[in-house]
Amino acid sequence: MSTTQSSSDIYAEFQRQVNMTAAELKQWLSTEESKSVGQDDGDGESVGHKSGKHILQILAKKKSELTSADEAHMHKVHAYISRHLAQGPATDKEHSRWRYSLMNWGHDPLKKS
Repeated sequence: MSTTQSSSDIYAEFQRQVNMTAAELKQWLSTEESKSVGQDDGDGESVGHKSGKHILQILAKKKSELTSADEAHMHKVHAYISRHLAQGPATDKEHSRWRYSLMNWGHDPLKKS
């Protein structure tokens, strides 16, 4: 855990940035669009798709049940979403690889809060 962000802070940030429900994320991860984006790390599944599966596990837990690996992944999710939100396309965001990648990480940039 970094000294710049406490466990509580990263949990709050994760809850804020992951704006898809577990049901929405699970359904999304089963689509061809979800599987078509992201960097494959050699086993046929993208890093983002694997991240989405870990996010589902985190969402199913109570805060008190989170492990250090979960906290590390929440940091990774926060960094990815923060970085990629700044890189969106000028047009057709709805059908973009940018949006699909963010959705694999639990964030739909078009979803109203």
